[in-house]
Amino acid sequence: MRKQTFMVALAMSVALQANAQTKGGGISAEMLGKIQKEQRLTAADNALANAIAANAIDNLAKNRKAAVAIDTHFSIETPKQTITDQKSSGRCWMFSGMNVLRSNFAKRTDSLRVEYSQAYLFFYDQLEKANLFLQGVIDTGKKPIDDHSVQFFFKNPISDGGTFCGVADLTEKYGLVPKQVMPESFSSDNTAKASRLISSRLREDGLKLRKLVAEGKKASDIEKAKTEMLGTVYRMLALTIGEPPAQFTYAHLDKDGKAVGETKTYTPQEFYKETVGEPLNGTFIMAMNDPRRPYYKTYEVELDRHTYDGHNWKYVNLPMDDIEKMAIASLKDGCKLYSSYDVAKMLDRQRGYGDTENFDYGSLFGTTFGMDKADRISTFDSGSTHAMTLTAVDLDASGKATKWKVENSWGTAWGEKGCMIMSDRWFREYMFRLVVDKKYVPENILKVSEMKPVMVTPDDPLFAEDI
Repeated sequence: MRKQTFMVALAMSVALQANAQTKGGGISAEMLGKIQKEQRLTAADNALANAIAANAIDNLAKNRKAAVAIDTHFSIETPKQTITDQKSSGRCWMFSGMNVLRSNFAKRTDSLRVEYSQAYLFFYDQLEKANLFLQGVIDTGKKPIDDHSVQFFFKNPISDGGTFCGVADLTEKYGLVPKQVMPESFSSDNTAKASRLISSRLREDGLKLRKLVAEGKKASDIEKAKTEMLGTVYRMLALTIGEPPAQFTYAHLDKDGKAVGETKTYTPQEFYKETVGEPLNGTFIMAMNDPRRPYYKTYEVELDRHTYDGHNWKYVNLPMDDIEKMAIASLKDGCKLYSSYDVAKMLDRQRGYGDTENFDYGSLFGTTFGMDKADRISTFDSGSTHAMTLTAVDLDASGKATKWKVENSWGTAWGEKGCMIMSDRWFREYMFRLVVDKKYVPENILKVSEMKPVMVTPDDPLFAEDI
């Protein structure tokens, strides 16, 4: 560009900026100037900015007065078991659910232990979610592509997240196998890449199915096409996770890992019946603490399930006092519980300790963070992000909980030897779901759980899957 031409262009640009107008709520030059004047950094602010630029925010905001030694004593604690590791996957819901199942087996047998294969159940979870997507696309095939139900399926054709409802439906249908029979693979430990590839394949196949529906093809032809599509997904899963066994041999192990008794041949369904017993569905309720909605009502999340022929996620909304009473009753009887939390909030990851006073972000930034639990949920600021297995509670002289303990699935090097301890005040603020065996549920809450549920949509801020 010539010098003269450049100077003319520069002059025009400066003139345009000087006369620039904002629309409605835009940031005007006057507004920006006012902000900059009022927020001019002091010498102390500059020193703070230098510190924040070179350090993690949590390290600077850590409340030193609250960083005391963690009390690891619990008045009620279920028997310890080995800590698992979900690695780089979103399968916390499956690890927590299986922790409960293997704990129940150990409680019944006293001397025997088992660890189930997460890879086995994950294979069928992914296959079932693929079918749920494809059949959902068929069912909504006559609706426009921008319909909210159609977009629900295409937005997330498959995922590795879930809830305990998935554990119940999948194990009842496909059974279980020991981890020794089907160990983890790289892709079951690291799910992102395979999931993206399968999702792309499913979206393309979904468009083909919509075309078949639009053309008025026979149901049998559409089902044939869907079966072929599922075959491709099956192959991709077999190559990345491994093909699940239809039959295997196994000898039960004692608490020291030594084989006990004779080696037997099982199908996954037979192993499930021997180690779990009867189907899980119908034996539990899922309790939720959602202060936005009326308590003592049952809700169901539309379209939110793991298998097409399974159960939508259904829960009873309860105050924390009721949830804590049921949790304490279960733990007193030696039974662990599936539970889920917002671990992004006020968790000291180095210590594996959750407390509302762990960090003082307000003082660091000279502001406040004052939303309550209902406001945080409504604004997508907080919600259930991670499932863990509730194992212990510490009660004061009046029987009130002071702190809780969970088995996590992030390996033994994390937190308190793989576990997380949380104060009761943290538990009340950031705990969301609890799965309770019906024998620990009061009669009035059981009656509520049997009421016709209020249907809610899965795009609600609280209904993200546990990962």
